[in-house]
Amino acid sequence: MLPQESYISPEEYLEMERASESKSQYIDGEIFAMAGASRNHNRISSNLVRAIGNQLVNTSCNVYSSDMKVKIDRTKYTYPDIVITCEKEDFEDESEDVLLNPLIIIEILSDSTEAYDRGKKFAFYQRIPSVKEYFLVSQHWCCVERYVRQDSRIWRYSAFQEADSLVVFSSVNCELPIAEIYRNIVFRKKG
Repeated sequence: MLPQESYISPEEYLEMERASESKSQYIDGEIFAMAGASRNHNRISSNLVRAIGNQLVNTSCNVYSSDMKVKIDRTKYTYPDIVITCEKEDFEDESEDVLLNPLIIIEILSDSTEAYDRGKKFAFYQRIPSVKEYFLVSQHWCCVERYVRQDSRIWRYSAFQEADSLVVFSSVNCELPIAEIYRNIVFRKKG
């Protein structure tokens, strides 16, 4: 538990966040500023939002980019890179900026967030009963990883790495060629 003087309540966080021009995540009473994204990150995100959105245009599903907060539990709020919902969306309050029932969450990996996205953040997302699929998308090489909920504790893993692969989003009956996700992406050698 944090000392009383440094603990920020969820209500205080939401009040500050809604008035702020920058984004921060909230984990257990602490606020973590979010850094800007790379060019590849932004292009991949745009490619995904556009391509998935086009396939879901005549459905009850919605695709949100990184400005939609997701509430994990009373002490955790995050901004996933992409969130997909279907049917009735549940929000924390009338501001409709904190989603309670995401169906699919997609994170685009960066050097600074990869360990967190694979570890604790994925563990946090698993606490949300509505989440059926979790995707990790590399921005450094052609690789999309998919986790599909089998039951409350078991997730099935698959990876898409071939240029002609079809990435399956089974919860929304959508398939994307991996080439569409990586359209106009230039992979640079690290080091």
